[in-house]
Amino acid sequence: MKKVWVVILVAFMLFSVGFSQSSYQALYEEFVQYRDSYNVEGMKSLISELEKLQSKDYKLYTLLADAIVEYTLWGAPDNADKKAMYEKAIEYADKAIELNKNYAYAYFVKGAAIGRLAQYAGIIKSLFLLGDFDKSFKKAIELDPKCFRAYVAMGMRYRDVPWPMRNYKKSEEYLKKAIEIEPKYINSYLELGILYEVWNKKDKAIEMFKKVLEMPPMKGFTALGLEAKKTAKQHLEKLK
Repeated sequence: MKKVWVVILVAFMLFSVGFSQSSYQALYEEFVQYRDSYNVEGMKSLISELEKLQSKDYKLYTLLADAIVEYTLWGAPDNADKKAMYEKAIEYADKAIELNKNYAYAYFVKGAAIGRLAQYAGIIKSLFLLGDFDKSFKKAIELDPKCFRAYVAMGMRYRDVPWPMRNYKKSEEYLKKAIEIEPKYINSYLELGILYEVWNKKDKAIEMFKKVLEMPPMKGFTALGLEAKKTAKQHLEKLK
């Protein structure tokens, strides 16, 4: 009889693991769909669903953090406390990292939230956050060398921070690496074009902005890609 209960318990545990994995995949696909089209109500609903799960699962914590970052960036109303929202995203990313210190996605999301939070901090606080920003994205790259958006983030970091922490050459290296890993992600070309513009490399900047206008948005990032096209067009008009 004891053996029967052991078999039943093992079978239940295996079923639970399988269900958890399939559930996560379904939730992640929802997230990608809402991000792709900037579906505000869909992303809000997903955040609510993830918060209700109250599961100590590093993947779910990470997905919740990423959903909050995306919603705060393009879906939250103007009067929302975006600073608090990005702080909440960092909190969830930290919970994921605490549960699994080798999950690259969690470090990427934490870095993204820190980068956005820095916009609402003063100069001194922003400089303090820069160290955590670097650690998060570099760890994401270390754990997943194919994490192309982490390279884009580091490229922007070395382009946009004040001198002497700015390094245009490093910025170019990171952005080119992102393009090498995922050539369909048009925002890499946009950010490289902006780098060349501020670096006074006008011809290269124009080349990159034209590239953005010619390329279709990458699946999963359609709305973001359409925004990139509008921005590229504005920069091209200034450079003519």
